[in-house]
Amino acid sequence: MSSLVAKLKRYGKRVIGQPEDPVPVVTIKDWVRNISRDPKRDALRYVESLFPIVGWITRYNFGWLYGDVIAGLTVGIVVVPQSMSYAQIATLPTQYGLYSAFVGVLIYCLFATSKDVSIGPVAVMSLTVSRIIATVNEHHPDVWSGPQIATTVAFICGFIVFGIGLLRLGWLVEFIPAPAVSGFMTGSAINIVAGQVPGLLGETGFDTRAATYKVIINCLKFLPVTKLDAAWGITGLFCLYAIRIACDQLGKRFPRRQRLFFFLSVFRNAFVIIVLTIASWLYCRHRKSKSGKYPIKILQTVPRGFQHVGPPDIDPKLVSAMAGEIPVATIILLLEHIAISKSFGRLNGYKINPNQELIAIGVTNTIGTVFGAYPATGSFSRSALKSKSGVRTPAAGILTSIVVIVALYGLTPAFFWIPNAALSAVVIHAVADLVATPRQVYSFWRVSPLEFVIWAAAVLVTIFSTIENGIYTSICASLALLLVRLAHPRGYFLGKVALREEKSNVVREVFVPLVQRPGVLHPAVKVEPPPPGIIIYRFEESALYPNVSHLNDALVDYVKKNMRRGRDMSQVKMSDRPWNDPGPKPGRDENADNLAKPVLHAIVLDFSGVSHIDTTAVQALIDTRTEVERWANKAVEFHFATILSPWIRRALIAGGFGIGSRAPHAPTEIAPVVPYHGGRSLPQEPKASDIEQAVQEISEERHGSIVPEDTPFFHFDIVSAVHAAEAGLSDPEKSARSSFNKRPLTETSESWSKIEKKKGVNDIKKGQLYSRAYREIVLAARSGGSPDPEQNNALAAVIKRVKSQGVPKENIENALKKCLSDNPNRTVKFLNTLLKDHGLADVKFLFKREGRVKVALTPEDDANTRAKLLDVAIDADAEDFQTEYARDLTPSAMVFKCPHTSLHKLTTALTAPGLGRELLSSELVYAPIEPREDLDDQTAQDLDKLVEAIEDLDDTLRVWTTAEYI
Repeated sequence: MSSLVAKLKRYGKRVIGQPEDPVPVVTIKDWVRNISRDPKRDALRYVESLFPIVGWITRYNFGWLYGDVIAGLTVGIVVVPQSMSYAQIATLPTQYGLYSAFVGVLIYCLFATSKDVSIGPVAVMSLTVSRIIATVNEHHPDVWSGPQIATTVAFICGFIVFGIGLLRLGWLVEFIPAPAVSGFMTGSAINIVAGQVPGLLGETGFDTRAATYKVIINCLKFLPVTKLDAAWGITGLFCLYAIRIACDQLGKRFPRRQRLFFFLSVFRNAFVIIVLTIASWLYCRHRKSKSGKYPIKILQTVPRGFQHVGPPDIDPKLVSAMAGEIPVATIILLLEHIAISKSFGRLNGYKINPNQELIAIGVTNTIGTVFGAYPATGSFSRSALKSKSGVRTPAAGILTSIVVIVALYGLTPAFFWIPNAALSAVVIHAVADLVATPRQVYSFWRVSPLEFVIWAAAVLVTIFSTIENGIYTSICASLALLLVRLAHPRGYFLGKVALREEKSNVVREVFVPLVQRPGVLHPAVKVEPPPPGIIIYRFEESALYPNVSHLNDALVDYVKKNMRRGRDMSQVKMSDRPWNDPGPKPGRDENADNLAKPVLHAIVLDFSGVSHIDTTAVQALIDTRTEVERWANKAVEFHFATILSPWIRRALIAGGFGIGSRAPHAPTEIAPVVPYHGGRSLPQEPKASDIEQAVQEISEERHGSIVPEDTPFFHFDIVSAVHAAEAGLSDPEKSARSSFNKRPLTETSESWSKIEKKKGVNDIKKGQLYSRAYREIVLAARSGGSPDPEQNNALAAVIKRVKSQGVPKENIENALKKCLSDNPNRTVKFLNTLLKDHGLADVKFLFKREGRVKVALTPEDDANTRAKLLDVAIDADAEDFQTEYARDLTPSAMVFKCPHTSLHKLTTALTAPGLGRELLSSELVYAPIEPREDLDDQTAQDLDKLVEAIEDLDDTLRVWTTAEYI
């Protein structure tokens, strides 16, 4: 039975194409585990996050109370006249604005994550409510009252926003960019101001809810019939701006009294309303006509207290009638609030939770319908006032609600004489600040001209059509721009620029576009193209189905234009050519042009800008590989740099990438629309099939690599990817092997020298030790410029080391006397002859200069002491280290490796007085870039003889070789 199950499993794997030896990749279990490692704890945190007040109310103190009282009372003085004014915009009785103001500031503080935002009636939402009421009454006249329609809008929109917050879908708001928000806010502000001008001037006889441009035209036409209301309206508007400007200027002139002038400016709304109300009372109290009208329009009776407390009357037919208007109302409700709360969070240095803010808005509007409130959201002007007043916590809303309650129950008789023109002045004064300033508009143009177009489109559509159309236009234009940018990503073919640090000789490589655009790089910078046969390409977008064809087209077109065609087409007849191959141009030698191009070897893809990849993209990469290999008529290596997402790695491995230039069973299709079982196979290079074996052979000898060793063609950075591709130009196995050369600093790293392990110090005769010490002293003295150990640190370290090895004092003194001889000249001549006899050439490029510092350890040094020493070494640019052990297996010394330019820095750090380390050696060496182990016996014997002959020279300090067998 078990054998049958095993056979079925094997058959199933063959059917679905599962590799026999799959490379470990991220799994669905890993994804689920990363989402929630402790579901119970996450659920508890979720519930706690719904009530942010629990996190700060227990720490409430009198210092916070002082700031909250001032801010709460200040906002309350402003919100009362504003809420009554906004209720007029919504075509609702004045008291409904006060209802919304009370519920907004009181309930929001229980769920808020922003201390600055003030919730209540706002101009844009009020205008939207008025349009919804007008639309419903137009199609269903006299069926539902305006307040019932408004409260239904608040309940439905609040419930929707509440659900979005609970489901943590607040990220949807991020699809609407700042220029789009600013555009419809500017257009809406102009719309509202235009609609309030007739009330300011007392003009009647035309529709103030029409398109903005029509309202402006009608206002100009009806100027001759301006009524007495203009005296109150224009006077009030003038006083509002005069007080604000005067207080701002006085605050700048007298900085010490700036806060006093700020609060005087805050009271301007209440002051103007009180003065104009008194003037209205004085003028109108004895001028009531027989029909009951007054010379100017006034509020007249405002009901005292809450008159409509109770469960909301939600009529399903009404919901159906306004269904088409709900989306735009919901968007305004959440978008305006999130934009304001984020803005003040950045301004005051704290972070809001967008999802929790949506919950707060949803709860506020849903519960508000119990009190008869209409939709409320964040107010920019009141939030700015609250922030400037020094608010400390969201609890300031409680003080604001007290002010509103006092107004509802104690000041309603005085509201009778408030002129409508004065309320229009308050609205115009508040809303005009929502219009984008020229500086802000110009910044949109400077940053992104296309987003400026979105801003302008939103403003124009709002002015010449409606706010709803303006919102939809800005959102659709933003999404269209997002899709265009996604479908047309930028990609660059890269070259190398070497940068040298100003205060050191450290040179690092950066890769920049080969074709430079003005203003990106300094004109004097020369970009070095990659080695012939290597292409480096950076894709600056997620590789997804709308855009991946651009990657395919760019690479294939570049290869066909700049790389040699593997097949000699000069001997191919025109009748045998593919139908889409036009052949050579008249008078051109096709083969000569082709041979002048380099042979394609490797393509390096920089995926630092790729955060996601889908099935279509992987298929496009497979198609790209197939096309370029068909063109080159050989296997081509694909190297991927900076893959930080395990899901991208998983997808590329599924496409046969990362594990070799051409994996043994790499798929030719991973997302076929129509299955195809035929095709032309590519010629395989002799060594291509051995890459996997080579990787496995060296993987046992490499430890601590940054990237997994089973994917040698995935690289941690672009520099290592390019170096791996360059290494493969001469030997394909090197490109896989070089992936492991970059290793983190870890005690498990192997020693960089196997010479001491294989031969051992015990095999060196005493005479050879003295001879080597002699040469080391001579060359250290010459290279340091002085035979005095007190002036030559390198010489002092060498003398100290050879003394510890038992070299007699007499031998050391004889070596110092030899320092200034001319023997090195003879040695160089002899060395050149020796290398020539063995048929060798200069191979300095196979080595790199490194510094090595060796310090002693004491038996008292434990793991913590060594860790501290390691930290000091890392700070001094150490790249690797090795711990040496005595015969009793106790640590006796630590040897550190560093760049050659950092040798002095590392030596100084390790011998600092605070550490008390004994310096055993400090030297510069030549380390092989690619160690070799594949020497045959005869070559090894010849190399032994050559090394011995060179070491016998008096002035030879050391011989370095790439062979690791010694």
